[in-house]
Amino acid sequence: MRRRRLVADDSETSEVNLTPMLDVVFIMLIFFIVTTSFIKESGVEIQRPESSAASPQPDAQVMVAITPEGAVWVDGQPMDLHRVGGEVAGLVSDGGSVVIQADRESTTGLLIEVMDRIREAGVEQVAVAASRSRP
Repeated sequence: MRRRRLVADDSETSEVNLTPMLDVVFIMLIFFIVTTSFIKESGVEIQRPESSAASPQPDAQVMVAITPEGAVWVDGQPMDLHRVGGEVAGLVSDGGSVVIQADRESTTGLLIEVMDRIREAGVEQVAVAASRSRP
């Protein structure tokens, strides 16, 4: 008994259908976009002081960070202390709030100076971030 070899015609080429793979990739992309949480960060690593009276604040419009070395960051960008007020006032819309995240090792004088400059620029709602301590 002879076996017949099947010879494919040169005109007929086999193709891989990529449509199901693309569908899966797009579904995964949509899943990751929907489940990603968008948290506004100050741009530097800060160790907040603890407070038993700390209360949650609504979302802040602008985040200001003060590092232990005395550097001031506004929305992830390093900022000169003398320009903080004007920069923050330009970023805050009417009724917006500012949260200052001062590291526990930073000086209180710098925190007060940053708060004063922000308030002098016309921003009324300024809060200082703290971690809630456990009683």
